[in-house]
Amino acid sequence: MSPFRLEVVTAEEELFAGDVDILIAPGREGQLAILPHHAPLLTQLGPGLLEIRTGGEAEELAVSGGFLEILGNRAVVLADAAERAEDIDIDRAEAAMKRAQERVASHDSDVDLERALAQVARARTRVAVARKRRRPERV
Repeated sequence: MSPFRLEVVTAEEELFAGDVDILIAPGREGQLAILPHHAPLLTQLGPGLLEIRTGGEAEELAVSGGFLEILGNRAVVLADAAERAEDIDIDRAEAAMKRAQERVASHDSDVDLERALAQVARARTRVAVARKRRRPERV
């Protein structure tokens, strides 16, 4: 199988650029698996794990949303925010998730519930990606 070109960028930086075999992305309606020569596509991403596979190796990123565009044999992820699994401080991510959950549970009138729920989803994603990365390999 011939690879395709992938770029993962945020407003601040380019996190990945290279040829890949498979991209698994968190679509708004579920997971998307992208293979070489995929049909043209423009779709919104939700918070979740972005998995990049090349030659038996996998790189994982936590994304908080954004867009995925496929045109030709090229895919571009324009992420609202993205972070490599190994760069996530799991203790800070868990603390942020707890704070976000408390904000949702508080029922305070000054809490923007939609924003608080989005913060919970982002924090859960970061914790899940960090935990997955740290899970020992099974033999």
